[in-house]
Amino acid sequence: MKENPEPPPSSLQPTMTRYKVLTWLGGAATIAYICRNSFGVAESKIRGEFAGWDTFETGIIMSAFQLTYSLLQIPTGQLSDRHGSRVCLPIFSLIWSAATLCLAKMSGLWSMVAARLVKGVGQAGLFPASTNSLARWVPEKERALFNGILGSCMTLGTGIAMLAGGWLVEHHGWRLMFALFAVPGMLWAAGFWWWFRNRPGEHPAVNLAELEEIEASAAVKSGDEKSAHKISWRQLGHSPATSWICLQQFFRAAAQMFFMTWFPSYMQKQYGAGIAESGLLTLVTQIPLLIGSLIGGTVIDAIYRRTGSRRASRQGVAIVSLLLSALLILLSYPVEDKTLAIILISAGAFFAGTAGPAGYTISIDMGGRHVATLFSTMNMMGNVGAMGFPLVVGAIVSMTGRWDMALLLFGGCYIAAAFCWWRLNPDGTVFDQMPPDKRPPEYTATDAR
Repeated sequence: MKENPEPPPSSLQPTMTRYKVLTWLGGAATIAYICRNSFGVAESKIRGEFAGWDTFETGIIMSAFQLTYSLLQIPTGQLSDRHGSRVCLPIFSLIWSAATLCLAKMSGLWSMVAARLVKGVGQAGLFPASTNSLARWVPEKERALFNGILGSCMTLGTGIAMLAGGWLVEHHGWRLMFALFAVPGMLWAAGFWWWFRNRPGEHPAVNLAELEEIEASAAVKSGDEKSAHKISWRQLGHSPATSWICLQQFFRAAAQMFFMTWFPSYMQKQYGAGIAESGLLTLVTQIPLLIGSLIGGTVIDAIYRRTGSRRASRQGVAIVSLLLSALLILLSYPVEDKTLAIILISAGAFFAGTAGPAGYTISIDMGGRHVATLFSTMNMMGNVGAMGFPLVVGAIVSMTGRWDMALLLFGGCYIAAAFCWWRLNPDGTVFDQMPPDKRPPEYTATDAR
């Protein structure tokens, strides 16, 4: 009997390898946020161990990470453009993991600052490289969902850092916590290098059907990087869209740092929570944030598929979500009951989460052939805000002794972010809004995606 012929490529089911790519990138985000944010839950214990330290000293340590993390966004993003995520992401992971291990041995202010600076170096390129990979691997119809899942993995990492970190600090000390948290990133680096490929067409698990589905609407297609001229963040600054994209990230990242740095100490001082309890309460706020990121990505994609409008999907969801988040957080300000305060703050965190995917997705939407550079510029500004928030809160608490002022600053940041989204024109690319003589040489109006 004659064997059935192979079906034509167009009839094959896509292999969905891109979802495995998302799993690897999400794993890196989770591990990175565990390493990054575990200092916050140990802050009061570390401060108590070193005589003479107050909140300003530990604020310096926490902010040191943001200094190198923000300054090296663009250089590490360009490094990933040249050498690919397969090589760069494992190197970045080994650097931040080694710095986390070093924290377990440090015994002074400036040695801890140095370790946090090195950790910032390692993590600076993580999300520019990840976003650049998503731009190559993900079709437009799934873009917000993938970014929402990636954002949820960041939140998951923060939650693990607070819950597991709080338990480890209370029962085994902060040094063992840092040593244990350094291990997963080293294992991830080896596995990712072995499995990943920079482009879908290079991966043996991708069949032709999946490749066609990806290439039909990927933000960056094979060959785009070769035809695109290099562009600096200063050139991108000629576009008003770039300014508003960067400013919304500045305020959102600053607000998010409250959970990652001072929130456990805030719960300890304002509501009398213990160290382990404050870690658990921080985790409670992170669960709605995680769920919000998933729901936000799904809603944004659904609205976009129905309307084809970035204003309705990206901009509309972001503005409404951020205003609701600010309202709920500010409503918790006069609340004296710890449970009610956590409920209100957690509800605010949920809506902050639904806004998150819009920020990452808009950088892919509007980056044209320069997604990595636009994302790196946006994330650099976000981390300037994230670096400033712990310092400002530490200084305010040191001068006034009032922890409730941090909550007002927290909510105000989300209001400012909503204003930036309202001012943004999300249509076309950032290059559409540049003066013609400032656009990259290869740019034409047909490049807008």
